[in-house]
Amino acid sequence: MTSSAASTGTAPAPSAGRAAEEPTGTLAGASTRNPAKPAEAAPDAAPGPSSRARRVLAAVAVPALALALGMGVWYAVSYLLLDPARRFLLPPPHQVISRSLADPVHLEPMLQALGVTARIAAIGFALAALIGIATGSLMNQARWVERLVYPYAVMLQVIPVLAIVPLIGLWFGFGTGSRVIVCVMIALFPVITNTHFGLRSVDRGLHELFTLGRASRVRRLVSLELPAALPSVFTGLRIASGQVVIGAILGDMFFAKGEPGIGTLLDTYRATLRSEDLIAAIALASLFGIAVYTVFTVVSQAVVGRWHSSGDRR
Repeated sequence: MTSSAASTGTAPAPSAGRAAEEPTGTLAGASTRNPAKPAEAAPDAAPGPSSRARRVLAAVAVPALALALGMGVWYAVSYLLLDPARRFLLPPPHQVISRSLADPVHLEPMLQALGVTARIAAIGFALAALIGIATGSLMNQARWVERLVYPYAVMLQVIPVLAIVPLIGLWFGFGTGSRVIVCVMIALFPVITNTHFGLRSVDRGLHELFTLGRASRVRRLVSLELPAALPSVFTGLRIASGQVVIGAILGDMFFAKGEPGIGTLLDTYRATLRSEDLIAAIALASLFGIAVYTVFTVVSQAVVGRWHSSGDRR
């Protein structure tokens, strides 16, 4: 066997054991000298500047895209669907800006009227918040109060305010007081219902702890129920903050006695076919409503967002 292997000029094949040792020996040696560490779960990376910038960009890009799409539709309707003789019904955006919003003669009365509407809305919201939170708390304390008040609260919500506006004018006049009453009527129901729901949703185990401590009703309400109901209360306040702006504008339209509000100007612009000023006033009223809702959203996030699950932002 040895002579035949030499005569053929071929080297003898390495044995299986040696062949298995040589390629794996280096790896085994390397692995022996540098043992691999077990894989560890990477900790959640804190959001860096890049991820924060992407979130901000997404928050800005989507509304900007929607605004651009709306402007495109607006231009299309103005120039493609309306002939020049009827274009005054929906003037293009640049005409609204140049002839109304950018003109101090037209813009100044709108801002003054918006200030009047904002003052009435603030008064109405404060009254609605106080009355709504107090009523919801009383409904939670006594079942007979709930049976007495809740049907009328629902009736106040479902009856159209426009149907009882004449009665409000006859009873309370056509001035600022009637405007405030309209604001309160529109904004009251969400505050009552959300406050009552939040107070009724407190954990029963916490109630039992206060019962063991022989806490009075007032202490139970102040120390347990109201703090636990804050998320629901702020939800009602956020809804009411948008509703109260609608109520203030409606009050301006129907109770024009006294200082004119933005609703009064809307009615005047509609009657005189001043389309540029009408659209500009609508835009200012809309921006005011968005600003009010945003403020209460930020306040709610600051008050309850640190400890309640509603503050989680994904």
